[in-house]
Amino acid sequence: MPSTHDWINDPLGVVEGMFAASQNGPNSGWETKAVGFFKDQLKEKDAQMMVPSLNDVPLHYLKPNSLVKFRCLIQDMFDPEFYMGVYETVDPSTQAKTLRCGKYKDVTECGVDFNSRSAVTAERQTFYCVPIPGENQWVKERYAGTSQARVVPSTSYVPSRQKRSYEEDDDMDTQPQKQREPHAGPQSSTEQHGNGDCKRQETEAPSSQATSASHLDLNFPLPGEKGPSCLVKVYEEWDSFKLNDTLEVYGILSVSPALSALADEKDASSSLLAPSECMETTEEQRVHSPPASLVPRLHMLCTQPLPHNNPLMPNATLENNSAFLSSTLSEMAAVRAELLSYFTHVLLGDALAAEYLILHLISNVYTRRDVLPLGKFTLNLSGCPVVASYTERLYHIIQQLVPSSHYLGMSLQNMNQMRLVPKKDYVANRLVSGALQLARNTSLFLDETQLEQGQLDTTGVRNVTALGNLISWQKVDYDFNYHQMEFPCNINVLIASEGRSLLPSDCQVHLQPQIAPSHVEEYLGSVHMHPQASSQLSKYRIFLSVARLLDYSISDEVTKSVEDDFVDMRKDDPQSISAEDLHRMLVVARLLSLSLGQTSLSRDNWLKTKHLEMLRRTRMEQHKSVNGNEP
Repeated sequence: MPSTHDWINDPLGVVEGMFAASQNGPNSGWETKAVGFFKDQLKEKDAQMMVPSLNDVPLHYLKPNSLVKFRCLIQDMFDPEFYMGVYETVDPSTQAKTLRCGKYKDVTECGVDFNSRSAVTAERQTFYCVPIPGENQWVKERYAGTSQARVVPSTSYVPSRQKRSYEEDDDMDTQPQKQREPHAGPQSSTEQHGNGDCKRQETEAPSSQATSASHLDLNFPLPGEKGPSCLVKVYEEWDSFKLNDTLEVYGILSVSPALSALADEKDASSSLLAPSECMETTEEQRVHSPPASLVPRLHMLCTQPLPHNNPLMPNATLENNSAFLSSTLSEMAAVRAELLSYFTHVLLGDALAAEYLILHLISNVYTRRDVLPLGKFTLNLSGCPVVASYTERLYHIIQQLVPSSHYLGMSLQNMNQMRLVPKKDYVANRLVSGALQLARNTSLFLDETQLEQGQLDTTGVRNVTALGNLISWQKVDYDFNYHQMEFPCNINVLIASEGRSLLPSDCQVHLQPQIAPSHVEEYLGSVHMHPQASSQLSKYRIFLSVARLLDYSISDEVTKSVEDDFVDMRKDDPQSISAEDLHRMLVVARLLSLSLGQTSLSRDNWLKTKHLEMLRRTRMEQHKSVNGNEP
């Protein structure tokens, strides 16, 4: 049985051993057995932490053809491709023929017999994957800190370009063209395999033109993102994956310089690929066959969906981790009280706004009824001070608590210039990302205090409309030129504004600071975490993630009680409460219960909900004449 060293450092050896065994006897599903072997190994204690991650290990520290993992979002899905699943090689000295496995590889061994009748062409799918957009620094550091992988700079793979980290590559991507070109040369076309002196053949058809880093757009949804992008090759059940899924992929790393070298060759070997070249534009070749030194290939062996990307939480579902769940639930009410106190300080002494901020941060679309997403709770925090960069400070505090977030200043320039909605580029045959291509449960902070006088142009109007659709329907309509394609999402939107937001929201709370505007900056300087900052932050981070993942139900008895209350409230004044108000109260009641670690609605929590909503509505009435807001 292969050792730990073997299956991590030489997964292809494991695969090829099983393939060879299948050739000597009846083929009894060796491919399924191979995948099963790696799944079993990864179930062993600490095994997953032994596998190095593309997210936190520079590429030149990883051994080519070793097992690595990648925490990512599927940003685009390319067309299926054909590859040589089984091929035959001929030893030039002995003329001996050997069957080889082409699965999980980009290049073949030397001496391929292209006329062999034993060759088998197979199909695989390619996903373009990027790190989870907006993943916060504390998440990256925690994941990297728990890794037990042992990696050293690779000496077996020395590309012709100067090695540098992904961060440096990204920085180069933002530099002027003339500064980048010296580092952007194609890979050497003289790479050799083992002791042989023949050039490698690709198992897939590459583009005919090498792509330089100077022209490479890694297509991250959010500006300023760092980290690798990756072409993930999928061999089975690719129909089960969807665009924007978040995954942790375990696969075989492929960074062969031949991927770039062969793309630039004009010799006989590349002429074999001429039909493919004829079908691809130069732009498509550039996008679909980028240099492996910048966009490595990852041949998927197995994967697991990520219901969350909080490194403080167990990978298993909460139901399968009863010890963690029970201990967390027992502390929920106490942690909530501490977080409420902290948010009250952050929100300048406003305890009511702090209550609603907690409810917003744990909200989650748990199901859809027809087109209506249930569970969303977009919060408009109006009355925000415009002094001391208050809204930005508020975002940085939220950023320390949630796994993924993004701050969008709604300045006129941003609205008129940013690309929020992904758009299909038919020339390059790819989906050009936009800032709203986000993973589920990302916290999107819209800072409307940045708005100034001016005119929205066509792009600005389109962007504001897209934000409105995201908030109202939790969907983004991707632009496919001749039509729009609707993609559902699950994004927590918080709108900070001076007056009532120009965007829709599920709930508006007008901030009532207890601090004079002239003292806000001094006050905010004193707002910090408790001395035991690390443990306190961890409690808050776990609390927010667990509350979002809990199941919830309402008994028939409580449902009847709520209905009776609704009828009573409308008796005296039918205009006092609408069906929309009742819906919001039910959402608040659900979130209030979950924030206390309770998975069903009690009569007490329903009364607390009514009280909270009464306080909020009364406050909105008081401000109605001043800022034109409805209660």
